[in-house]
Amino acid sequence: MDTKLLEMLVCPVTKGPLRFDRERQELVSRSARLAYPVRDGMPILLEHEARTLSDEEIESLAPTPRAP
Repeated sequence: MDTKLLEMLVCPVTKGPLRFDRERQELVSRSARLAYPVRDGMPILLEHEARTLSDEEIESLAPTPRAP
């Protein structure tokens, strides 16, 4: 995923930052506890398409660094 695009995208629910999970091809919103799919390189930022993250997944995520 293009890093410049990722910097512009926010979670549609919380308006918070997203983190790209390359292995699962998902954009993860820690604050919303949701993972949005990326299909054919296109992020699907629809709440009803997102998967809910488990407590274990949330705990394994480090806080998303903020831009200066």
